[in-house]
Amino acid sequence: MAKQPFALLWPSYFAFSLPVCGLAGLLFATAGHATDASTFHNAPSSASSVANPYSGQTSAVTAGAALYAAHCASCHGAIGQGTGNIPALAHGATQQASAGALFWFITQGSVNNGMPSWAALPAQQRWQIVSYLKVLPTVKATSAAQDEAIASPITTPPPHPPFTDFRYEAPGKVRKITVADLPAPYATSSAGNAPTVVPRPADVIPRAPEGFKVNLYAEGLGTPRVIRVAPNGDIFLAESGSGQIRIFRGMTAEGKPGQTDVFATHLDKPYGIAFYPQGPNPQWVYVGNTNAVVRFPYRNGDLQARGKAEHVVDLPHGPGHWTRDVAFSLDNKTMYVAVGSASNVDDSDTSPAEKDRANILAFDPDGSNKRVYAWGIRNPSGIAIDPKNGQLWTTVNERDGLGDNLVPDYITSVREGGFYGWPWWYMGAHQDPRHAGKHPELKDRVITPDVILQPHNASLQIAFYEASRFPKEYDGDLFAAEHGSWNKATRVGYELIRIPRHHTGKASGEYEDFLTGFVLPNGQVWGRPVSVTAAPDGSLLVTDDGSNSIWRVDYVGAKH
Repeated sequence: MAKQPFALLWPSYFAFSLPVCGLAGLLFATAGHATDASTFHNAPSSASSVANPYSGQTSAVTAGAALYAAHCASCHGAIGQGTGNIPALAHGATQQASAGALFWFITQGSVNNGMPSWAALPAQQRWQIVSYLKVLPTVKATSAAQDEAIASPITTPPPHPPFTDFRYEAPGKVRKITVADLPAPYATSSAGNAPTVVPRPADVIPRAPEGFKVNLYAEGLGTPRVIRVAPNGDIFLAESGSGQIRIFRGMTAEGKPGQTDVFATHLDKPYGIAFYPQGPNPQWVYVGNTNAVVRFPYRNGDLQARGKAEHVVDLPHGPGHWTRDVAFSLDNKTMYVAVGSASNVDDSDTSPAEKDRANILAFDPDGSNKRVYAWGIRNPSGIAIDPKNGQLWTTVNERDGLGDNLVPDYITSVREGGFYGWPWWYMGAHQDPRHAGKHPELKDRVITPDVILQPHNASLQIAFYEASRFPKEYDGDLFAAEHGSWNKATRVGYELIRIPRHHTGKASGEYEDFLTGFVLPNGQVWGRPVSVTAAPDGSLLVTDDGSNSIWRVDYVGAKH
């Protein structure tokens, strides 16, 4: 649809036919868009220069707060703090944009990215929302306000298998979704149900299958994301919120780290970590910043980087998905870098921000010889190499906005040159209705992934289990961290899952709930799994950026 002049209001149809989060489209506008007021979400200068007629009026802020709570807080948080892949509104580009640009965007919306037009709201109310957005940095949350925002009762009916939600996740439960199970687009409304994370109750820890024991390994961390084990057994952690890499060494009898140190600081949203060359004596630690791959000189046992970060290669960056994972082929000749999309479903043919994104890129280890290894992958947040055969695998956040049960996230082995559908197609020959008629020549090229997960799970990281502490049946299996949904009426994800491969090296399409309990019965969220790795003793370590902790899962034997 062509953009309407600023003086015209969009029809109210858009405000009510797409019952998504009130300001959800701002998630892309605020995630790295240019902060100059005239360019906020491509707002025209004529809009950006319009002043808020209610600026400075306390009554406008008060009214805007109520409107924000009704239409926006479910996604962006009670005080605009954001969550998951929905950035904060209390700081960043939203606060730097002009009032007129914000009013323009609220009026026009961005339907493909989950932001309806709010033109049906009276202009005064839209300006009142703008007034409130501009004071968000000074708003303090109260426990009562937070409880009201996040403790609404769970009233949705039970899910229809094979789809599920957090109420029915349980350790050991096996699930399998096939392409034949997928509903039609818009079979249900597109929901806005982002979590506001609450403190973990003192008597609550994650639940694991019988025979496994869970303990708190570390806490008080700075947004713990990707976790990796060095060849000498040291555990490296990307603290994305703190911009640093932390190291844990050793394991006490209580399942805690024996020693901790900070390896490197002043990084830009560090995420992926990889040791090069692969083998017992790496010479470098590679880190995927959001805008570049850098590396540090390294020798086994280093607790601090022995030199400054060396730039390897620039990466596409800006709005949208910011995580950049890194892995090396077993022959040490190829560096793989996962780069997520800048949007939900923008046409990459016509959206400059999507250039070289929604791909797994390949480089020589020095950053040269860039090529696209696989494409059409909306957000390959985690990548890993099968240590037995060198096969590349990824776990993917698929698109939102088509209903509760579309489009499923997935885990798959990755074919060189493979096309996985985004943004025009999904799960084989299913065309996204928002791109109807586009690229018919790609219909038969879309690869159906190996394992179809719950839609909106936000699957972030994967790891192969090659240790020997768990029962033999776990050998070679994959574990995956599901960060949790925002685009589903009743939450799903917020768990660690297992992908059994039955000693075949392949996946049958099944997955199993493994570590659950990060959502309380009333729907409040206290934890969000991100990454997983096998510690030197064979236990699993699972990062959780909801409680800023790491959980350890050990096998102690089944009860008889």
